Amino acid sequence: MLHPTKPIDQSLRLIVGSARDDDVRVAARESDRGRVPDGVEVIPDAEFPDRVDGIVALGGDGTMLGAMRLMVERPVPILGVNYGNLGFLVEVTPAGLADALSRLGAGDYTIEQHAGLDVRIGEVHRCAFNDVVLGRTGAGRTTDVDLTVNEVHYGYYRADAVILATPTGSTAYNYSAGGPVLSPSSHAMVVTPVAPMSGISRPVVLGGDDRVSFHAQGTLTVDPDGTGAVPLAEGDTLAVALRPDAAQVVRLSPRDYANRSRVRLSLLDLPLRPDQLLELIPLELRRNVAAAVEEQPEDRRPGTEPDRR
Repeated sequence: MLHPTKPIDQSLRLIVGSARDDDVRVAARESDRGRVPDGVEVIPDAEFPDRVDGIVALGGDGTMLGAMRLMVERPVPILGVNYGNLGFLVEVTPAGLADALSRLGAGDYTIEQHAGLDVRIGEVHRCAFNDVVLGRTGAGRTTDVDLTVNEVHYGYYRADAVILATPTGSTAYNYSAGGPVLSPSSHAMVVTPVAPMSGISRPVVLGGDDRVSFHAQGTLTVDPDGTGAVPLAEGDTLAVALRPDAAQVVRLSPRDYANRSRVRLSLLDLPLRPDQLLELIPLELRRNVAAAVEEQPEDRRPGTEPDRR
């Protein structure tokens, strides 16, 4: 699966070459026909989920989430290659793809199971791996909604928005809104109001087996994983349930991945932009790094095509 705009040609050629060596077929969706090289089998989009045994997602967390949603009815191992920014879900850099493919071929990897949220509004059924956001329909409006857990009325929210997040999604919008970070191994969900005005004003952690529903007071929008808003009319019910083991994510080094994720999460709390972080590095060290870069051949310097991270 390909990021819609990132230059991923080098990784595609590497995947095709590795597949020839390992006697593996490489397939892409019909919608990506114009971007894949020779040697890639093109499969109609509707048939793709039923015909693949594994996926390499070339992009950022959005591409990874798209692959997970695509395969929710038939989970297969998904390897993420980071062409995005932070990359909380993806583990491998483009420079590390060759080694990752070799380890995949040797079976030297583990599977990290991810839960998803089954989202139902009447006949509409979606799946979300990060979060479901209930929002207002226009400026000046509030999100007024009642929360029911296991058929017991829990309380109501009046806020700018209400987030229901998985453990994976707890580091996304939920975290920005002041919600807690859930362990990836926890069987739980968290409900967090955004700028609450009345009603429940604190995040609430619910069990993974709880049956959760929201009842709209006024017309709202429901957005699973940022894939597009679905209307929730006044009096309608949004039913959500945690779906365990809905996706299989390939992990090559779980410890290193966890350490990198912890650092990325801590960086989000710094009151600095990424370019301003350089000011935290001692001047002499920056000079040494700059000198080392200048000694590299031009085509191996950071930012050039062969060495792009």
